[in-house]
Amino acid sequence: MAREAIVAEPGSGAVANVLAAARPRMRFDWTYAIFLVPGLVAFAVLVVAPFAANVYLSFTRWTGVRTPVWIGLANYTRAFGDAIFWTSFRNNLLLIIGMTIVPTLIGLLLGAALFDYVAKRFGNTLANFFRAGFYLPQIIPVVVAAIVWGWILQPNWGALNETLRAVGLGFLAGNWLGDSHTALWSVMLMLVWFQIGYPLVIFMAGMQRVDPEIYEAAAIDGATWMRRFWRITVPLIRPEIYVVVLTTTIAALKTFAPIYAMTRGGPGNATMVASYFSYKNFFENANVGYGATMSTVLTVVVMIITVIYIRMQTQQEEKDSGTR
Repeated sequence: MAREAIVAEPGSGAVANVLAAARPRMRFDWTYAIFLVPGLVAFAVLVVAPFAANVYLSFTRWTGVRTPVWIGLANYTRAFGDAIFWTSFRNNLLLIIGMTIVPTLIGLLLGAALFDYVAKRFGNTLANFFRAGFYLPQIIPVVVAAIVWGWILQPNWGALNETLRAVGLGFLAGNWLGDSHTALWSVMLMLVWFQIGYPLVIFMAGMQRVDPEIYEAAAIDGATWMRRFWRITVPLIRPEIYVVVLTTTIAALKTFAPIYAMTRGGPGNATMVASYFSYKNFFENANVGYGATMSTVLTVVVMIITVIYIRMQTQQEEKDSGTR
């Protein structure tokens, strides 16, 4: 209400009155600060302290036993000259296609179809049924889903190859996870299937808050469904799109479980990602300092991307509020 008054009558005396009335409510009551203490302590113990220790270890040479040896920037110099380091981050960027771009686009179109067509033509019950079905993979542990997909893509008796042979397309059968040309794309296929339900549910929730009268007015003016979708739905659910893109991008950069369960970074380093490369150095190569370096770089990249996304969203919101 206050915001509408400010926007509707800029420069009026009512603005000062509204701000004056709101100012007392904006004061922070320190008597409630005690309730923040448990959360802050948990954050410091579970996040800040381990991250600080990880950063320290990234400047050392340590096998996990005895005393770490300080070596300065040697691990970072080695990392930036390591071909596997760059391969892992390149693969992480490709996984953004499978976890962010494709699922977001499919989820957006499916959400609009369920909301605008299925729900209105067949009722909300059927739309909710399909929404729950698409979301079902999200409640399955990702490791379980990855193992099942590993069985499906198995070269000898996997469901995919057996199906291709059954319909006379046996020449298309292959070692999907064992071939360096198809392994990463096979993992991405599994991630697309696993991820679609998340943006679908978020976008359908966002569509429910859009005023139906806007769609009705556009339809009366002769706007097609696709035009209403791009000109009304997408702009009005932009906050939800930002949330989905940000969270799925971070998830793509941190991908570990599907790689661990399906390929272990192979064949060769075709599916190596930063988190699994860090894990290998921590627990398999006993090179904790170098593994910590990978973790630190990955964390910094995630933080930078998060700041960029939040800044973009804030600027867009300010731009939108300024045009009202």
